[in-house]
Amino acid sequence: MPNTAPASTPARVRRGLACLAFAGLTWGTTGAAVDLVYRASDLGPAAVSFWRLLAGLALLLAARPLRPTARRSSSTPAPRRALLFTGTGLGLAVFQTAYFAAVQHTGLAVATIVTLGAAPVLTAAGARLFLGELTGRTGLLAIAGATGGLAVLVLGNRAGAVDPAGVAWALLSAAGFALSNVLGRWTGRHGAGEDPYTLTIGSFAVAAAALLPFARHEGLLPHTEHPGRVLLLMLYVATVTTALAYPLYFAGAAAVRATTASVVMLVEPLSAAALAVLLLGEHLTPATLTGTALMLTAIAALATAESRLATAD
Repeated sequence: MPNTAPASTPARVRRGLACLAFAGLTWGTTGAAVDLVYRASDLGPAAVSFWRLLAGLALLLAARPLRPTARRSSSTPAPRRALLFTGTGLGLAVFQTAYFAAVQHTGLAVATIVTLGAAPVLTAAGARLFLGELTGRTGLLAIAGATGGLAVLVLGNRAGAVDPAGVAWALLSAAGFALSNVLGRWTGRHGAGEDPYTLTIGSFAVAAAALLPFARHEGLLPHTEHPGRVLLLMLYVATVTTALAYPLYFAGAAAVRATTASVVMLVEPLSAAALAVLLLGEHLTPATLTGTALMLTAIAALATAESRLATAD
């Protein structure tokens, strides 16, 4: 299938990259906040994801009257809209819940690194199969760099630092991320008539509904001696890392190539690593520093290639 994506101007690409970078930086704080929630209560991964999505959905709906009136497209067939919302919502539900489970099993650093390190490879495969995007030599090198950084971070650290169950949850999370990423690019390419704000609301509604049975099984309400702390942490996760970051992520994903978006989002493990040191008392090993450098190089290379493609278009 040929690449028939509409031409992107350099300014649109730069805005898209900025949106993705901000979303990635804020998402990097999510794992630390949830780790603190785990320490202060008995909430499980599905319950945390459910409340995050439900609160984010409520905030977005409350802010909807404040948004400028936008022209609504009526040309999108109902089955395509249903596929978009359902697929993206389920992808987000898997991405978040599996990630939080990975944090619970193997810790913040490893969970974040494995999730966001595997996501570019899975996204590249999905973009090639379903969007016809050709990765190109620079993209392949960037993905190789990201994968190499992942290998150094995971395998270069001491034995026992990585839990296999946590890695499995992280890989499942990466698959959910890749699904949402490819669908976000698909709606931008085909003009599915859904702006990032509407797409976020619909996806959150689907994801929250899908997670409700699992959250009820875990326990919807926390048992804690620090209810104020848990509430503040969950409010932060719902507002900054959810209601604000997700619309920006979808806007960025619609403006750049799917593989580029996934690699730019590797800024998430960088911010997570910084918080692990400053907030959770973790130490950066030489393997962690080396892997981080490889990931930064991959991000810079692919972002530069994306801007050049836009200029050529």
